[in-house]
Amino acid sequence: MTTESSPAPVSNFLRTIIENDLKAGRYAQRLWAGRPGPASVRMAGSADPANIRTRFPPEPNGYLHIGHAKSICLNFGLARDYQGACHLRFDDTNPEKEEDEYVHAIIDMVRWLGFDWTHEGQTNCYYASDYFEVMYQFAEALVTAGHAYVDEHSAEEIRQARGTLTEPGTDSPWRDRPAEESLAQLRAMRDGKYPDGTMALRARIDMASPNINLRDPVLYRIRHAAHHRTGDAWCIYPMYSWAHPVEDALEGITHSFCTLEFEDQRPYYDWILARLAELGQLAQPLPHQYEFARLNLSYVVTSKRKLRQLVEEGHVQGWDDPRLPTLAGLRRRGYTPASIRLFCERLGVSKADSRIDYSTLEQALRDDLDPIASRAVAVLDPIKLVITNFPADRTEPCTAPVNPHEPDGAQRSFPFTRELWIERDDFREDPPRKYFRLFPGNTVRLKYGYIVRCTGCVKDSEGRVTEVHAEYLPDTKSGTPGASAVKVKGTITWISAAHAVPAEIRLYDRLFTDAHPDSGDKDFLTLINPESCRSVQGWLEPGVQAEPGVTWQFERLGYFVADRIDSRIDQPVINRATTLRDTWA
Repeated sequence: MTTESSPAPVSNFLRTIIENDLKAGRYAQRLWAGRPGPASVRMAGSADPANIRTRFPPEPNGYLHIGHAKSICLNFGLARDYQGACHLRFDDTNPEKEEDEYVHAIIDMVRWLGFDWTHEGQTNCYYASDYFEVMYQFAEALVTAGHAYVDEHSAEEIRQARGTLTEPGTDSPWRDRPAEESLAQLRAMRDGKYPDGTMALRARIDMASPNINLRDPVLYRIRHAAHHRTGDAWCIYPMYSWAHPVEDALEGITHSFCTLEFEDQRPYYDWILARLAELGQLAQPLPHQYEFARLNLSYVVTSKRKLRQLVEEGHVQGWDDPRLPTLAGLRRRGYTPASIRLFCERLGVSKADSRIDYSTLEQALRDDLDPIASRAVAVLDPIKLVITNFPADRTEPCTAPVNPHEPDGAQRSFPFTRELWIERDDFREDPPRKYFRLFPGNTVRLKYGYIVRCTGCVKDSEGRVTEVHAEYLPDTKSGTPGASAVKVKGTITWISAAHAVPAEIRLYDRLFTDAHPDSGDKDFLTLINPESCRSVQGWLEPGVQAEPGVTWQFERLGYFVADRIDSRIDQPVINRATTLRDTWA
């Protein structure tokens, strides 16, 4: 299921369910014909080579976000750990919102996370639209058996007649129409003889049920809309709540993992499968649905409607804007597949909803990158430091480890010269207490270079410091016997001004100022953080190759990545993925 290493599995209630099912042999007699299908296809197969079958079933109406990552890691991870198969299934039952663009983006992101849907040489990528014909035949079987009927009410009339959580629904006047009449109407619906919204096929269950989902739910509605795969072949489309269990059964899914909002739908899920099995349309054993808590992350919105609004109204630059919680955005910002898998593993699986602070995601990235990221120096708010007693024509090499976790590993080299760039914040003409960096008369170490003593500064006509002056102590270079001869309390980073690489550096932060921007009746658009993206002209250590997707730890600053779209070797654009520590508070 994945070619990359994963953390050791942590026990949870879903693992316990699977292990108990395997121990009891609940699915041991399953058959698999090499492809999904109804009972007639499945029963012609042989023993299923997969111990279990799970599925990740996104609707291709938007880009995947961090909430989907939990479901991806869960479904593909459990299938991997129990020698099973996980299907990638596109639930494309809503033609008005679905596009091929989203299909390709979803495939890209699942693969980027390190998973695939191949098992025993078989590619298990499917679409709900693959099953439109068989789902329709199942619908006719339900009508013929008296389990469904065509209702001529409008969608609003059906909604009003469903009742409330405390009051039962009202029977439709078409509920007891003869099966032959409903069947004729259903076929007329399929043939396009009625306009949108004039008729619907409903299951006949119980309008007085305390579970409102069992009050004759709609199975099919009329939609004269072109589908991204089937074109104009259909003008009636299955409801998701009808298609979902049917798809699971056709694909031989054993464990159907859903988030908690589907818990009330489970009796309907079971009703559909039981009726179709009784009619000989589905093979035993049937799938079972289990629910777990979804991922709720602070400082983001994950509603596809709201994400689409952010994109379409220009509040962000696209679905892969690094401020968005989309997986495409997180990848562009600098998140790694391993960091997201680690984040999901740390969250665990439970039945209780909770909200996870954004800092937990950031820490997973730090923990993943710290041991592997190459180090470099960058200056984001530059001011020139002139070493007045260092010869102007002299260049002296300095070295540092590419990664301090590998002390015997590669070294990087960069020049020390008379004029350097340092961070403006590393100099104070009138420093506060416990300020140990540059100020007149103070000494600091230039990391990997010399100790210098500040001698003053130069100001412009408005009193703004434009240049800092210092003298170096010749026998104090890092790595030489005299390096520890002078004790200092401060160390700052620097880059040779003559050799520094200019770069646009984008400092990304949280998109919203409110931890719960979409809760209650808040207008999430008014909570957008105006400082969520700042662009500065900075300088990079010479030798940094800004190849798109390459990540570094810029010392003292955080983790940065060359932008996947805008960055070029000759014109670097660098995104800040996260700071070295949580500074949001």
